[in-house]
Amino acid sequence: MRRRAYIGFIAFSLLATVLAGCKPENRFVPPPAPEISVALPLQQKVTPFIELTGNTAPFNIVDLVARVSGFLVAINYQDGSAAKKGDVLFEIDPSTYQAQVKQAEAELASAKAQLENAQAEFNRQETLLRQNVSAQNTFDIARAKRDSAAANVENQEANLTIARINLGYTKVAAPFDSVTTRHLISIGEVVGSSTNTKLATSVQLDPIYVTFNVSEQDILNIRANLKDRRITLEEINKVPLEIGLMTEEGFPHKGHLNYVAPEVDPNTGTVLMRGLFANPTRALLPGFFVRVRLPLGLGEKDALLVPDPVISEDQAGKYLLVVNKDDTVEQRRVTTGMLLPGSLRVIDKGLNADDRVVISTNGRAIPGRKVAPKPATIAAPAAQ
Repeated sequence: MRRRAYIGFIAFSLLATVLAGCKPENRFVPPPAPEISVALPLQQKVTPFIELTGNTAPFNIVDLVARVSGFLVAINYQDGSAAKKGDVLFEIDPSTYQAQVKQAEAELASAKAQLENAQAEFNRQETLLRQNVSAQNTFDIARAKRDSAAANVENQEANLTIARINLGYTKVAAPFDSVTTRHLISIGEVVGSSTNTKLATSVQLDPIYVTFNVSEQDILNIRANLKDRRITLEEINKVPLEIGLMTEEGFPHKGHLNYVAPEVDPNTGTVLMRGLFANPTRALLPGFFVRVRLPLGLGEKDALLVPDPVISEDQAGKYLLVVNKDDTVEQRRVTTGMLLPGSLRVIDKGLNADDRVVISTNGRAIPGRKVAPKPATIAAPAAQ
């Protein structure tokens, strides 16, 4: 009995050993590489720009003043209304100045009559002198009276001109197409009694200026892009400018450069520039704060573009994630340029045209990690 049990134990042990030898070995199988969308940077010709801030300013602004004294008898416009050049906006009582014109006309007529008489006397004395009938001193007196009468005519003509000018000053007209501010003087008040009284202000809104300052470094960059070539005044007036208000997207207002200061302000280290913009709808008012986009040179240059959201930044600066030849993610330090429509950012330095840029943002692209790149494309931006 004991022998049978021993034999059974040995048989069971052999069977267990055989079964243990048939069990498959446990091995670690790594997970598949994550699928990551990658795309080559978009190659496109762009005009390099810098973005600045500026302010709008009126094309023309003039204070309307009373240049002669008198009672204000009429205001011929509504406050804030548009006026054409030559429209009479204010009228000062003209009666005194009309009388002065008539007085000057009468004095001129009298002076002309005296000149005519003096000229006739001079002619008689000249004839008598040739005939040896009149003395030389009598002729000289006649000539002096003639010349004095001629001078008096010129003086009276000048007085008449001044009187007519003063009469014209009784009507204060718009100096150009403009918008006139509220009136500062009421009808019936005396104006111009001691000094030129300000009546209102005319402001020309179309076109309109935009002034802004460019740093010395940006000026040097512009010169470098122009290869130190000095552009002419005609070329300056062809440099395009774009502006946008704080509430507007992009730069919807188009204009051109109009003026560049000939010196750097030593206090700010900047150069004043001015642009000119059409403003037929008066969307731009003087004093608005605007964003300005100024080209860094004339013409276009080749550039590499990537979607702006895929650019990251840390304490060392901005970087992109790219996939190398071994399908491993790498961190690439880059220098960025301007932002284009479609949220595409120009990469100035650090990126090559054949680099595969990670454009997915699912967090699975980690530097040093193997990935399964999935080719994608970057859509071209809209026309600038």
